Amino acid sequence: MNVMGAQHLKGQLTSPQANSEVLQTISFLEKFGDELEGSIELFAPNPVVRMALHLVRAHLEGKVVTPTSLIGASHVPYATANRRIKDMIEAGLIEQRPRTKTGRTFSLHPSETLLEQWLQFSERTRRLAEAHFVGTQSKADRDYFFGGSYMAAQAIPPLQVLPQPLTVPGGIRVLVHGDPTFMVMENLKRHFEQVIGTEIHQRAFSIDRLRDEAIRNAERSSSRYDILAFDLPWVGEFAERRILMPLDEAMDVARLDPADFHTAGWKAAHWGGRPFGVPAQTTPELLFYRKDLFAAAGLEPPATTDRLLEAARHFHDPKRGRYGIAWNAARGTALGHTVLMTMADFGQPILDLPKIAGGFDADALAEGGYRPTFDTERGLQAAEYLKELLYYSPPDILSMSWYERVRPYASGKVAIAYGYTLLAPYFELDESSPARGQTGFLPHPAGPDAQPVATVGGYAMGIPANLPKDRIQAAVEALIVFTSPEAQKLYIQNGSRTNPRYSVASDPDVRSASTIFEAVDEMSWRDELQFWPRPPVPEICDIFKICGEEFHDMLRGVLTPREAIQRTQSRVDKMFDH
Repeated sequence: MNVMGAQHLKGQLTSPQANSEVLQTISFLEKFGDELEGSIELFAPNPVVRMALHLVRAHLEGKVVTPTSLIGASHVPYATANRRIKDMIEAGLIEQRPRTKTGRTFSLHPSETLLEQWLQFSERTRRLAEAHFVGTQSKADRDYFFGGSYMAAQAIPPLQVLPQPLTVPGGIRVLVHGDPTFMVMENLKRHFEQVIGTEIHQRAFSIDRLRDEAIRNAERSSSRYDILAFDLPWVGEFAERRILMPLDEAMDVARLDPADFHTAGWKAAHWGGRPFGVPAQTTPELLFYRKDLFAAAGLEPPATTDRLLEAARHFHDPKRGRYGIAWNAARGTALGHTVLMTMADFGQPILDLPKIAGGFDADALAEGGYRPTFDTERGLQAAEYLKELLYYSPPDILSMSWYERVRPYASGKVAIAYGYTLLAPYFELDESSPARGQTGFLPHPAGPDAQPVATVGGYAMGIPANLPKDRIQAAVEALIVFTSPEAQKLYIQNGSRTNPRYSVASDPDVRSASTIFEAVDEMSWRDELQFWPRPPVPEICDIFKICGEEFHDMLRGVLTPREAIQRTQSRVDKMFDH
């Protein structure tokens, strides 16, 4: 069994709401013990129960437990408590982890066995209390109990601390994108430090600055980072420029359980048939729409671009401060991404990729020989569609990018928005948002004679090619932890709305957090999740820039749609000819 395969029932046991109930129940049991010991003269403290509660509480709160502190929590003499600790270790209830290089001092942690037994005991305690004291509760309330979902067959258990802490000078250094998922990871830094046994230093940048820093890092004699996050379309460039090392040079890739990843997300992290990163986020760009507004208007969810334009026209009412649709139209990288995905909506890849079932084949791009394909009839249809979207967009649409497009949707100013799933927390976690609980999720509506596509976005995490050899193994172990099902579930429970794994999407706690996970899972099974719309060739970032410039001029009225696709074709052709 690999290290991650053994990571069970450690970490934050439940969602933030249920986690609070776990701590409340621990407090109840501790206080109940105080009452028993103080009320009945001959009643002796139970050191095993006391120490078990202390271990679980400290584990939830991310605190280190030493033998001395655990003895203090036992309420019995030192010698008695010390014997009970040894008994608990021999029984497999307590795990010891070295705190120093000498291995002479240890921190103590609840084992998987202890957590399982404690959850079962807690469940019975709560149900007994409900049966005797809360008999008037509804069945739904009675059926819920903290940690209860972890007893379900498909539930993913929490993280477990590594059997041996990572020993790497200065801790693990990570370069990431400043988006909600990676910010959740930053908020949980203390918890992950407890899991891997060393400090974590994380730097976060915007998308363009992240790429620049990764390129600068590759030019250094020795990498400043142990792990790099990279946008999926960059994999070809980062592989060819030796910014990342192939994962199969550093580790046994089977330890990642590749079959558990959404197929498109896993394939998108490959170049030349080799993996260069592990999907940390699979966040396709979808169409968000207000189910309540569509129902009130008697409109069906838009499955085609024509239907989407009709719906946007219906809801567009500038005089009342209401607009039809929000999307990425800011000049440069943001609009460049929109152009490529819109081309795909009309069935037009931006390179001459061979057609296969479900779309186009982007697996052989490392062999080269591809040419740009913007100046086509389908490309013209895509450009004209973007031009028409302007009529039903907010007045600041030409400066609207990644986060700005979702804010008016979350506030109720627009009824429809294109957005990555990672942006869903802006309305799903905002109790004041009219879109909260009223949002439907669709793949991009398709143009004539095309199929709906949900373009895979998000970030993978890889290992720098210039990482010193003596740090590679620690980087591998940390990478496995950060991208594990247990970690992915933890991100979601703390606000993330991205997920790269099938197992996580089927977890009952994850499904109850948001309907977005089930929707994306279904898109994956229907083969609507695709990465070919943004082919990860080394030239992709320059292509984004060119599209973002030429199409922005089109949206400003400087160019016609046909001129925009012709100028884009010409500029990309010249880039490929050099």
